[in-house]
Amino acid sequence: MTAPTESASPPPKRPPRPPDELTAKVAPVMDRVERFWSRVTEGMRADELWRSFLTDARSSYRLYSKEVDAERVAGVSKGKHFIGLVGQFFWAILEKLTPARRVLLLVAILLILFPGGEATWQGEAGRVSYSLNTHFYGGLLMFVLLVLEVGDRVVMKRDLQIAKEIQTWLLPASPPAIPGLDIAFATRPANTVAGDYYDVFPRTASDAGGQTYIFAMADVAGKSIPAALLMATIQSSLKTLAAGPAPLPELVRRMNQYACSNSQNGRRFTTAFIAEYDPATRVLTYVNAGHNAPVLRRQTGAIERLDQGGIPLGILEAAPYVSGSAELHGGDWLIIFTDGVVEAENDRGEEYTEQRLLFVVHTGAEMMPNQLLQSIMSDLDRFVAGAPQHDDVTCMLVKAS
Repeated sequence: MTAPTESASPPPKRPPRPPDELTAKVAPVMDRVERFWSRVTEGMRADELWRSFLTDARSSYRLYSKEVDAERVAGVSKGKHFIGLVGQFFWAILEKLTPARRVLLLVAILLILFPGGEATWQGEAGRVSYSLNTHFYGGLLMFVLLVLEVGDRVVMKRDLQIAKEIQTWLLPASPPAIPGLDIAFATRPANTVAGDYYDVFPRTASDAGGQTYIFAMADVAGKSIPAALLMATIQSSLKTLAAGPAPLPELVRRMNQYACSNSQNGRRFTTAFIAEYDPATRVLTYVNAGHNAPVLRRQTGAIERLDQGGIPLGILEAAPYVSGSAELHGGDWLIIFTDGVVEAENDRGEEYTEQRLLFVVHTGAEMMPNQLLQSIMSDLDRFVAGAPQHDDVTCMLVKAS
């Protein structure tokens, strides 16, 4: 009879680590993680990151889908039509790359789609078997392609930032002091650089030699770099021509002639509103070249639209331009804007509209221009609710006192 064996006693448990010691070890790690995440996200919240992703996705889809014909031909099945759409979309992406990078992308896709195999090699040391992990090498080629594309993007972003700084120099930072007027303006480009132009600057009057002021707003057809370059030519031509004694319709006519020489046969036209204000008479003389008609809201609440002028600049070299005029009285508001304001869309495709803009102006008619402008921009933000911006937004408010 064997004696009963004693069961081994469990090892003693380690005493729990004091909370202060645990916190001291975890806190630096969490702090580094938080700094890393903040650097990656630039402080954006999760919902802001998601909206930014959706905006980028929509923008990329619009870029590639321009070259895709989505209409289904009669007699073609839905499945075959879908395959055709995928093929068109693939080619739209592929053709955006250089030939060398196209080959790199195709090789990477083949390596990812087709699994690696195992091969045997007979040598002096015997049989040697090896396997090729094509998924790894396909992913590696994709990463190389990503690095190359990011490099191009960084260079382009740097150039765009320089272009933005130059464009900022061309636009006024603050309005000049004009007797009897308070002015505020703001612009939001849809891209890094904009095709909208606005300005207020003094001019020597052509008749009595007094001081007048030019008010200008223009919207070049298109966006980004091409529109920004043409905007710079509009700005330079206006400043050059305004230095002479020509009356306003003649000034705009000469601007149109210059614009026609740079508009690619009318494809790059420009809508513009050019006005000259005389503080002595309080008369605003203007020419509207196909631009959204500025609104003159009288102190009584009556609305007038400044629509006299002609067609946009750059379409027809011999186009005639006529001028209109309006006298500004105390309490009157002049609202000058581009179509990016009233045509701003929310996620449902609804436009902001001029009626909503005028409602904000009516409710804030007792404010100062900078306060009312901020109210308009805030209301515009509430309306679009994070939807992607499709066009440059520019607005100028003038209040007579």
